[in-house]
Amino acid sequence: MKPGFRTRATQAVGLRLGLARRALTLGVRAAVFDADNRVFLVRHTYTPGWYLPGGGVEPGESALAALARELREECEMQLSAPPQLFGLYLNRAGLKRDHVALYVVRAFHQARPKSPDFEIKEAQFFAPEALPGGLTTATRARLAEIAGAQAIDPCW
Repeated sequence: MKPGFRTRATQAVGLRLGLARRALTLGVRAAVFDADNRVFLVRHTYTPGWYLPGGGVEPGESALAALARELREECEMQLSAPPQLFGLYLNRAGLKRDHVALYVVRAFHQARPKSPDFEIKEAQFFAPEALPGGLTTATRARLAEIAGAQAIDPCW
């Protein structure tokens, strides 16, 4: 074995492991508003509370592609025009490098109401003045930011 090989190999492995630990993760969420300005919210089977629909961006997937996929899976919706990127947030509840891209969606098509499945317990539109109990703190904050009722917090 060449002198220093073990040291260089060990350093290379350590660098790769360090980069993997430090990898940034990205999620997407959508504030979907219908023509009556009602917002679409989901309740998952695996965690309490009402959320904006969304999820993680997969390797090799763009944020817009992930948003479109999540809207199909969680809402039975297809985008009919590009959404507006509202903000990019640090998600302190996740890893220290977890970020969430929030989009506002106003142009979509929903062929049928979302039926409950293994992931989504309940999903429906709510008027801003009649939001459900159990709305998560982050969801409530994002809706207030979109409405202009509070300043944008850079943290989810």
